[in-house]
This record gives sequence, C-alpha cells and structure tokens, in this order.
Amino acid sequence: MLSEWFWWDRLWLPRPVRWADLEDSEGCVYARVSHLYVTLPVAILLLGLRALYESAVNGFWLTAGEGITLCAFTAFPSFNRLIAVPLAEALGVRDKNRKRASHNPVLEEYYKTHSKHPIQADVKGVCKKLGWSERQVERWFRIRRNQDRPAVLKKFKEASWRFAFYLCSSFGGVLALYDKPWFYDLREVWAGFPKQSLLDSQYWYYIIEMSFYSSLLFSVAADVKRKDFKEQLVHHWATLTLLSFSWCANYIRIGTLVMLVHDTSDVLLESAKMFNYAGWETICNSIFVVFALVFMVTRLIIFPFWLIHCTWVYPLDQFEPFFGYYFFNVMLVVLLLLHVFWASLILRMVKKFLFGNLKGDERSDEEENEEGSEEDYTHTYSNGSGNGLSNGH
Repeated sequence: MLSEWFWWDRLWLPRPVRWADLEDSEGCVYARVSHLYVTLPVAILLLGLRALYESAVNGFWLTAGEGITLCAFTAFPSFNRLIAVPLAEALGVRDKNRKRASHNPVLEEYYKTHSKHPIQADVKGVCKKLGWSERQVERWFRIRRNQDRPAVLKKFKEASWRFAFYLCSSFGGVLALYDKPWFYDLREVWAGFPKQSLLDSQYWYYIIEMSFYSSLLFSVAADVKRKDFKEQLVHHWATLTLLSFSWCANYIRIGTLVMLVHDTSDVLLESAKMFNYAGWETICNSIFVVFALVFMVTRLIIFPFWLIHCTWVYPLDQFEPFFGYYFFNVMLVVLLLLHVFWASLILRMVKKFLFGNLKGDERSDEEENEEGSEEDYTHTYSNGSGNGLSNGH
C-alpha cells in the first residue's frame, strides 16, 4: 500500500504520463530505480581506490554509522605510497613535528569529558588542584588541541583525491555533453519529456557521481572536519537526494548539466588547497582568485539564472506543475542557499587576500601558537597523601 502511494504516477510524472508509458522498447531504454543499486558497490570500489591513492599505511578503515566498522580496502605494503604521498613529497608537503602534551590525568580527563576550551573559572580551579599557573594550564590545552588537529599531509591527501576525481568527472561531463543539443539550448532539456531514452554516457556519469558522494558520506567520520562540516553533510545529502529523484523522474538531462556546473569550480578549489598545504603561496593565491571568479559565475549566475530558470519556467510550456516539479526545484534552491553560504566564506577570504591577511582555508581550524616549550610547565603535583607525582608517571 505504501509502495503504491509512493510510486503514484501523479507524484513523479506530469499528466497524463503514467509509469506504463515508460516501459523499455526497442531502441528506447528508460532509467530505473534498480539501476541505482550498483552505486553501493561502486562507492566501496571508490573507497578502495582512494585507499590506494592516499596509502601511507597498510590499511584504510573508517567508521560508518553507529558503531559499524567498515573495511573499505586493505592495501598491501607493496602498494604503499602510490600517488598522493609521492606527490606530496614532490611539492614539499611536510608534517610538522608537533610537541605532545605531557601526560596529566587531571587535565586529560577534563579535555575529554568537559571541554577542549576551558573557561577562565575552570582554569583557575585546575590551577589550584595542580599547583600550576594559569599560563601553564592554558599552554597545555593549546598543545593538546594542536595534537588532535589533522596533519597537513592528511589534508593534502584528501584534497588531492578530490582534485583527481573532480578533474576526471569534469572531463567526463564535457565528453558526455558537448555533442548534445541541450548543452547549447536549454529548451531542448524538455523536448519529449519524460519520454527521453537513457544514454550510456548519462548512465555512467550519474552512477559514478552518486557513488562518489556516497563514498564521502561513508568516510565522513575519518575525514578532516572543517567549520562547515554540517553544511557539507547537508550538501552531500541534498545532492544524493536530488540526483536520485532526477534519475527516477527522468530529469536526467538537466541533472547532468547541474553536475558539470558544480564540478568545474571544485577542481580549482581542491588544487588551490593542495598548493596551500605545500606552501606555494603565489600559485595558491592565483588559483584561488580564478576559483572565486569561476565559483561566482557558475554557482551564483549560471546555476540560478540558467539552470533553475530552465527547471522552473520552461517545463510549464509543456505540462502542469506536479509534486515532482516542486520537489526538484526546492532541492535546487537548497543547493543555491548553500552556495550563498560558501560564497560568503569565499568573499571573506578575498577580503583577507586583498589586505594581505589570507592564511589558509577559511573553513579550516588553524593550529595555535604554543608560546614556549613544554618544559616550562612540566610540573610536579601532589596527591591527597602528599606523595609527589611527576606528570607522565
């Protein structure tokens, strides 16, 4: 009963088209929900390829869901250091030798169970318990926070993997679309809709893109968390929902155009991040300027004024609005709102760039200045019985 209601023709298709009208026939193949089942194994395959690409250890493990541990791929030692690590070495990417905070049970318990950024009142309380100065406690927390921050090499490997994918997907998208009439005339997107046969190039473009975003959701627990972590999750879910719906409702032509517009600027973003992590400031800043321009043009001009206009206005020349029409456009607007959010971050970085204060990614959690050596605050504190206990012992 629920399945019949969910797949009700009037939810997904314009009048008077019915699902029965979209049966495969000779020379005409339509998208099917069952086609999307392959995205799960392809997503796992992409995780395996990523493990090989990034490998500097003998395995790639991640946590997916609540307590479910998934082994995406186990790389053999002979495959280690295949691409990302040699590329990082060639560009001069090096991890800093970070100081480790001295072992202190009191501070460690507070750090893990209360807060990584203690308020002043708590700092004073800890000082009384340990016999430390406020400056020593604050420095311990700075070093401890830096200790947990992701290494530069890890960030570089993630960025280079995304760069490689977006570069390939952009070229693939151009190859799939350059000879199609709807690439040049958006009204052709709706010619014959929804009775539009599925092309092989559209099939693989969709499957690989959906598998990639699924793999990002699977690896989210292991990836570097940035300030826009929640927005990234919303983006991935909105993208997968949008692609899944557009596939089932045969909005495939406009779907491929949306994917291409998004991938284009992502290539530049990830390459700029790679050079930033490598310390190539001039090249990084130059690519960032180009990225900012491409982002504004593709995400804030082409996307709303060409593509959303195409999905909002042109269909009404052929059929009356239906649930799928409204749902698809609402999801596009959700993506547009995320673009506006990211555009604000980009403009903030442009402002810093113009005034010479741009340092790294605005979304990243920057490493803190430790202000001195750890030896300055390696103290001895006493327990209730008066026995002297040295930190770390």
